[in-house]
Amino acid sequence: MKKINIRAPFIAVLGLLIVAPVGSLAQSNPPGASGAPGSQVALEQRVRHALVMLPYYNIFDNLEFQVDGGQVTLSGQVTWPALKSDAASAVKRVEGVQGVTNNIEVLPLSPFDNRIRMATYRAIFSYAGLYRYAMGANPSIHIIVDNGHVTLVGVVSNQMDKNLAGIRANSVPGVFSVTNNLQVES
Repeated sequence: MKKINIRAPFIAVLGLLIVAPVGSLAQSNPPGASGAPGSQVALEQRVRHALVMLPYYNIFDNLEFQVDGGQVTLSGQVTWPALKSDAASAVKRVEGVQGVTNNIEVLPLSPFDNRIRMATYRAIFSYAGLYRYAMGANPSIHIIVDNGHVTLVGVVSNQMDKNLAGIRANSVPGVFSVTNNLQVES
């Protein structure tokens, strides 16, 4: 059972982020995987699609899930309390899901954290080498702020971009710490 970050397949071709709709990306099955409606891979794709299509899901939220048979476990952090329940409701309606465990954390509603979110967004995406990661309906870098502590999650194309994003986030005034959980595309 693996934890799936819903942004991971998006970085494969950055140019597609501009022209392809979010739901059409990452729809091909990996080699050796069955695409049959009842297969594990097909269920993971349907769950991922349901989460990406949530209307209030944004760059300051992190949604992840695990699929074990028909049981789906949701995790991550969200800024809007309603998004937690919306995610569980959307996944419960997915064909093949038998049960949902909702472990999504609702981040504190704080003007201090909101200021840090916006400042971190500007610091990272105003930099010439990183602006491309903010493109598309579901950007590949997400910024999670919890009581002044910043966590970067998502996928970037190389180690230099990962390091630059971490450095830019560390430069934001008022940030207590930065955890750089960005994955480098293999």
